[in-house]
Amino acid sequence: MTIHTRQFDDIVAREQGLHRSLSSRQMSMIAIGGAIGTGLFLGSGFAISFAGPSVLISYAIGALIALLLMGCLAEMTVAHPTSGSFGAYAEYYVNPWAGFMVRYAYWASIVLAIGTEVTAVALYMQYWFPGSPAWLWIVLFAGCLILVNALSVNIFGLVEYWFSTIKIIAIVGFILLGAYMVYAAPADGPIGFKNYLIHGGFFPNGGKGMWIAVIVSIFSYLSIEMIAVAAGEAKNPEQAITSAFRAAMLRLVIFYLLTLALMLAIVPWTAAGSDKSPFVKVMEALDIPGAAGVINFVILVAALSAMNSQLYITTRMMFSLSRAGYAAPRFGRLSRRGVPVGALVLSCAGIAVAAALSILYPKESFTLMMAVSMFGAMFTWMMIFITHYFFRRSWTAQGNRPLAFRMWGFPWLTLLGAGLMLAIMITTAYTREFQMTLLSGLPFVLVLSIVYFVWYRRR
Repeated sequence: MTIHTRQFDDIVAREQGLHRSLSSRQMSMIAIGGAIGTGLFLGSGFAISFAGPSVLISYAIGALIALLLMGCLAEMTVAHPTSGSFGAYAEYYVNPWAGFMVRYAYWASIVLAIGTEVTAVALYMQYWFPGSPAWLWIVLFAGCLILVNALSVNIFGLVEYWFSTIKIIAIVGFILLGAYMVYAAPADGPIGFKNYLIHGGFFPNGGKGMWIAVIVSIFSYLSIEMIAVAAGEAKNPEQAITSAFRAAMLRLVIFYLLTLALMLAIVPWTAAGSDKSPFVKVMEALDIPGAAGVINFVILVAALSAMNSQLYITTRMMFSLSRAGYAAPRFGRLSRRGVPVGALVLSCAGIAVAAALSILYPKESFTLMMAVSMFGAMFTWMMIFITHYFFRRSWTAQGNRPLAFRMWGFPWLTLLGAGLMLAIMITTAYTREFQMTLLSGLPFVLVLSIVYFVWYRRR
């Protein structure tokens, strides 16, 4: 047993009790379920309104960052599979303050991201029931998913597997249908790649608009990192993590870039927005009877899937905080089925916030929730890159066994990922739609730091 393995065993031991029952197929679907949700189906319209056709470059940059992040995470997770994941790695390889900050920032971010998903669910239901109160759908669907997460990790894995399967089938169908429509469209018709260059050209809002849309792309890819947290409940962690990381990353890049490319060819970018999913707009433009309703159903399933995954991940992160002594002990207690129910109940706070915002600010609620939740996500991603830098240097210096999975291009690609995330965070300060990101995030970091150094560090 190596030096680091022995010492990290103390962290792993305190998080014992969760049931290891997730298969590698379920692990892949969990990653896809978290990352293919509102970000692709609704947030993509928001990104297109910033960048126009150049949103393809925006999402390619986001995909590059996500790919580098997954490489760093895979290396650390194969070495240390535990539910505390990147929070536990930051605690051990950087310092306890970093582990405390990463866990709480990430937990708060995903709790609010749950709010964006449930807000989107209400929006999708209003496609069939116009004028219906948003809070009704929020309460109804939230109750169902809370029950799924409270039963057992097996039930969660099964539901998430089928949710994600529906999404994948629908996206593949959309890609095939869209490709055929673009191929068969007459040269003088409204459909075709000429839509990339009309209405202001490929960069209608310049390089600035393209770069701002990268912020939305990061929000879209957010939650792909949850596969590292799920490793703590995987049957065969090393094999499951490696195969799931690779499969999930390949599918995500293909799905995002191909769907956006076809979407822009079928519907002019000027028609994009966050009032209705671009997927629904595409089906309406194709004038296929009933297709828009089917797509709206699939998008509803996608949002529920992402919300289901996010409830799971916030519950495990709060569980890890509690077992580390950074939250009340009741959040670290497990039910007979191995579920931290107390942590699950606390993690539903985002649903309550979403319900309140949907009543007070029905038109602005989605954008506001996305802006506020972005800080914790971006901070966490940047800290994952920083933690990986410390991890690799420490692992090598101690003369430990060769890593079963290695991130390529170390240290330069690790530092590139951290630098890109820092640049994106700074950009939010100069973007009107995302100014709340740093305005809410920096005070949050300050308050958390004070709490840690005044209370927990002394303990």
